[in-house]
Amino acid sequence: MRPQILISREMIEDALSRAPTLQVNRTKASHYDTVFGILGEYCFAQWLVGEWISHSKLDTKGKIDFFERVEIKTSAFPFSERLNLLVRDDYASKRKPEFYVQTIIDLPHRDWIDLPENLSCVLAGYATADEIENAPLKDFGSKFGGPGGYKCRYISIANLKPVTDLEKILIP
Repeated sequence: MRPQILISREMIEDALSRAPTLQVNRTKASHYDTVFGILGEYCFAQWLVGEWISHSKLDTKGKIDFFERVEIKTSAFPFSERLNLLVRDDYASKRKPEFYVQTIIDLPHRDWIDLPENLSCVLAGYATADEIENAPLKDFGSKFGGPGGYKCRYISIANLKPVTDLEKILIP
């Protein structure tokens, strides 16, 4: 069973207020991309250390998200074992965290455009930097159709290690 965290109204409001200061200049799949990324970090913090507020005060823009060791990658889709942990190749070549954690904001359907509270965030699993470096490359295309314009290293969620194993590494 993969850990799941319910996204609270407070998390959403905080992420919405922080998003403009954290947004980076790259191809976006939706206008909520930055918000989803922040929410994925908050949910990981809530699960790992029991609260998310402390993480919301940190400046992680351009830095590795947790303990200088863990990068959170968040996707917003209906959860499926067929989804992949995606790491843009240009990103993977610049930053080398020890671990990548995939979180999935489990939307009711793929075209969902609302951000209601109590959506579930699934902590899908993790991979090491070496596993990402050796993963295949693919252009997954845009949510809006056509090519995405960039390639991602990818590992199927079904092949990720359980995030509960990472907890034992990070908090011995």
